Amino acid sequence: MTDTSPPAPRRGVPLWAQIIIWVFLVGLLAIVALGLRRAQQGTVQPGQAIDNFTLPLYSGYELDGKSEIQFDDLRGKVVVINFWASWCKPCEQEAAELQQAWTEYEPTGEVLFLGADYVDTEPEARVYLKKFGVTYPNGPDLATRISQYFRIKGVPETYFIDKEGVLQYVQIGPFTSLEQIRAQIDTLLE
Repeated sequence: MTDTSPPAPRRGVPLWAQIIIWVFLVGLLAIVALGLRRAQQGTVQPGQAIDNFTLPLYSGYELDGKSEIQFDDLRGKVVVINFWASWCKPCEQEAAELQQAWTEYEPTGEVLFLGADYVDTEPEARVYLKKFGVTYPNGPDLATRISQYFRIKGVPETYFIDKEGVLQYVQIGPFTSLEQIRAQIDTLLE
């Protein structure tokens, strides 16, 4: 004998579940769109004023005994921000030149170098800093907040900011000579 009863009705996804799914998908698309828009913008461009940010500093790499730096406190100085990492081979190519430039400009009090350690661990970062004799203030870019603000493409990248807090030059990739660094700083000191 065959069963002639009608099939049981299929139950669809409840309306509340459909709404949640659609809200999630729209949110996800918005996040992707913002990310793509940011990627298309490239790095922060020369001529842009740099907003305040805080860079925590490694012990032994403080500035005037302070364990963190507020960018706004540096107005009136030329600021050189170098994004680097201990795992970055091109960073090693420029480490000695950056340190030498810092040694030359530090006594003037007009220039400040900052190292922002990107996606790294403190033990490896400290080995790197010691290996290259780096003495200027350095600290971790926690949660990549600063590098996201600058929209760096990778490391090394170096940003030269004038005394008014306006970005004037971006070096993507390593410097090949001390003269390259001096040329940018001397222009900003004139």
